[in-house]
Amino acid sequence: MFTPVAVHTGTLRLGGVTRPGESWASAATRIAGRPAYAVDLSGEVKEFSSDPMPVVVLRPMTRGDLPHLIRWLNAEHVHRWYAVDGEPTPEWVADNYGPDIDGKTAVTFWVIEVNGRSIGFCQDYRISDEPDYALLTPDPDAIGFDYAIGEPAFVGRGIGPRMAWVWLTSLARRYPDATACFAAPDHRNAASLRMLAKVGFEQGTWFDEPQPDGSTTTMVGCSLDLRRVLG
Repeated sequence: MFTPVAVHTGTLRLGGVTRPGESWASAATRIAGRPAYAVDLSGEVKEFSSDPMPVVVLRPMTRGDLPHLIRWLNAEHVHRWYAVDGEPTPEWVADNYGPDIDGKTAVTFWVIEVNGRSIGFCQDYRISDEPDYALLTPDPDAIGFDYAIGEPAFVGRGIGPRMAWVWLTSLARRYPDATACFAAPDHRNAASLRMLAKVGFEQGTWFDEPQPDGSTTTMVGCSLDLRRVLG
């Protein structure tokens, strides 16, 4: 099956289709003649761009970033989705995220930087390393992905998909055997679901996830086929 791919470069929109066995990203790079990043992969035509973008990088989080993390988790637009895990006081954040930051768990924690400014965080882990969560997900070998743009000034500016693409393209080096990624936002979090769709995640099973306070939250399982999207 051939998938239509378009690449925006300057004022041009270059079109083509994937070749047999070619990933969407490889096709976009071939069409543009230079590296391209995902803009919107949710439609029939997979949209990429090769235009310059703000420099988005992920760097390992350290204990020195805890004040940023505390502030981000308390930001209104983040607190709504993350407070179900616990109220993000300085003590709670240090106790719950400190072991991840210190490399004592299977979770890898990253700071999202835009042009050198720290603006949010993301984390990844193999689903099978989180036994309770693995029971709720379709593929225990998938790589789990959680994230938040913590600085309000950077919300709604297209940073989310760019960050997710940077994260996705790092996986081959860090998880060379991985074939799928998995994220599960709250079903009410339309912005997060839209961001995931733009980089190639597809919605699957909805499930209820037990929370520390005894409640349950309905999550939307979203999966990405790494071979199809990135090769």
